[in-house]
Amino acid sequence: MSDDKRPLAVFDLDGTLADTAHRQRFLEEEPRDWDGFFAAAPQDPPLARGVALALESAGECEVVYLTGRPERCREDTEAWLARQGLPRGRVWMRRDHDRRPACRTKLDVLRNLSRKREIRMLVDDDELVCDEAERAGFRVVRARWATASEDLKDAQEREGRT
Repeated sequence: MSDDKRPLAVFDLDGTLADTAHRQRFLEEEPRDWDGFFAAAPQDPPLARGVALALESAGECEVVYLTGRPERCREDTEAWLARQGLPRGRVWMRRDHDRRPACRTKLDVLRNLSRKREIRMLVDDDELVCDEAERAGFRVVRARWATASEDLKDAQEREGRT
């Protein structure tokens, strides 16, 4: 993490900053095509409301990113963030074979971060992540500006994939 002492604004990626609608088709078949799903991520269009909030937050906060994407997607993810003109910030990703639900993995990271820094807000589209973060005392902004398929919601929680 940087030596910036401002509070953290923590942003999710998929469904918050990145529009995944074009790649949700990879999750509709059995077995789900996870390689195809993540390979298509560099083509995600940005979600204007999420990007605007991240840029606005950078005035008072250090913007960082917390995603359920696996670590193997780091290079594509960081390149996508840069192409969108989003604030530079650390990216926390799921270990490649970590299949815990997103609400557990993300809450673990938030708790660790909050030991050293104030977390001003978490911005996420996953209702279960938001519920758990609120129960733990974090301020949450629910990103309701994109529509996730039921397959994606299932993948986030039951399969621990994103």
